[in-house]
Amino acid sequence: MRYGLVGASGRMGGEIRKAFASHELCYTLDIGGETCEGTPEVMVDFSLPSALGATLDAVRRFSCALVLGTTGITPEQMDEVRYAARTSAVVQSFNFAAGVTLFKMILREFGPLFADWDAEMSETHHSRKKDAPSGTAILLREALGRDCPTHSLRMGGVPGDHTVFFANEGEVFTLTHRAISRSVFALGALRAAEFAAGAKPGFYSFEEVLTCGRKTS
Repeated sequence: MRYGLVGASGRMGGEIRKAFASHELCYTLDIGGETCEGTPEVMVDFSLPSALGATLDAVRRFSCALVLGTTGITPEQMDEVRYAARTSAVVQSFNFAAGVTLFKMILREFGPLFADWDAEMSETHHSRKKDAPSGTAILLREALGRDCPTHSLRMGGVPGDHTVFFANEGEVFTLTHRAISRSVFALGALRAAEFAAGAKPGFYSFEEVLTCGRKTS
């Protein structure tokens, strides 16, 4: 598989390069410009919202698929992504860890059973992460179907911790996901890229990748 990488010199870019080692990196787009040594089948972007316009331009230019893991994008930018999905396969998620997707599925399925419990969420990321709450926290909150209070910590080098707390007068019930390394997101991106390379144009979630393209919403 030939792939392109946006933000190739960043920390996540390095993780993606390692995870995609058996595939051919033929295009990069970074703050220093772009390099092109072929036509990518899939573009991978885990960079910043400010790069999204250039990413979508490249997707159109190469008529390739897109795996998008950038967080902090605006509703207007998401509309642009969905428009691109009319002609390209786009896999978008705020978190490409398989465990987070399972977390989301659990909340969607069993969250209604906690309707009469108090619910709050906490999430911790590294000190360089700018958006708060994180895209993952928003994704989990939407799956729960409740606008529960969310507490965001930005400290150290934490890849990502997310906990949902439920409590009533006599019990506390918690669900937690902890990312131990950024490599888990890169491995998820690889799975998404391999899916997108053979998928028809459309807007796909990472959950659909994990469930072999079956529509889940």
